[in-house]
Amino acid sequence: MEIGIATFGDVSEQVTPAERMQQMLAEAKLADQVGLDVYAAGEHHRPDYMISAPTVLLAAVAAQTERIRLSSAVTVLSSEDPVRVWQQFAELDLISGGRAEIMAGRGSFTESFPLFGYDLKDYEPLFAEKLDLLLTLQDGGPIDWKGHHRPSLRVDGIYPRPIQHPLPIWIAVGGTPASIERAARLRLPLALAIIGGRVSNFVGHVNLYRSAGGEGLPLAIQMHGFVAENATQANSRFAPEQIELMNRIGRERGWRPMTNQQYLAMTEGDGAIVVGSPEDVAEKIIGAHRLLGNSRFLMQMGVGSISHEHVMESIELLGTKVAPLVRAELAG
Repeated sequence: MEIGIATFGDVSEQVTPAERMQQMLAEAKLADQVGLDVYAAGEHHRPDYMISAPTVLLAAVAAQTERIRLSSAVTVLSSEDPVRVWQQFAELDLISGGRAEIMAGRGSFTESFPLFGYDLKDYEPLFAEKLDLLLTLQDGGPIDWKGHHRPSLRVDGIYPRPIQHPLPIWIAVGGTPASIERAARLRLPLALAIIGGRVSNFVGHVNLYRSAGGEGLPLAIQMHGFVAENATQANSRFAPEQIELMNRIGRERGWRPMTNQQYLAMTEGDGAIVVGSPEDVAEKIIGAHRLLGNSRFLMQMGVGSISHEHVMESIELLGTKVAPLVRAELAG
């Protein structure tokens, strides 16, 4: 199984944007050095997250790493131009020596729609149409494509061409059945965001994906988590930030506040938070794999105002202690 980390570039008053950018570059470099497989950066257009253009960060990461795969998490395709997305990731693929991936999604926030002049009433058709164009570009040229929300396109090809052919395109979903079925129907790898509830709640989603045409395709899950030398240390560092994050977002969406008791419940069994010692975290990643059969696990650990020093320690433990335990168990 591939194991990696994902980030939205959370910012806080204690760190300037310039400092946070350097921290993310250092975190990605360490992830490569300790043998993690994937570094993923998510696109947002909010004051609490600083990555609005994932390919810019990923290109900088590509220049200082050797083997780690580089993905968006996600590219908000509904409010992007698929031609520019393709060109940017093709260049990233060339810079990285063939390590780029696109993780396309509709996005968990909606700020990009008014920002780039789109109407939220077109939320679903925008994504469907732009995904169709992106996949057309993936096939190569000549291109003769007709659209409604974007002007039609008739050209010999889009350049530059990446090293990888085809350039990997994943579909990221939060659990909407129609989105899962679309990914399966199009024979695209699926990335499931599991940020609440229990992992077992997603077994039906995976079964739907497999039965609808996704059998044999890569499957990724992304969960919030943190690693420290022991569970007490991990929870003391992660719990306050995770609870604050979920409650901040919850106020926007009308969720009930997360209590410390609810947080602890989600760290137990197959709950959606992966936190603890290396042995605890490995056991939970293996347990999720037993339930879902995923081929990739991404941990989103740098939430809120967690210190860079603690995130670096968590990354090192994930790569040097957790990943070997998981790989040994699954290989056995």
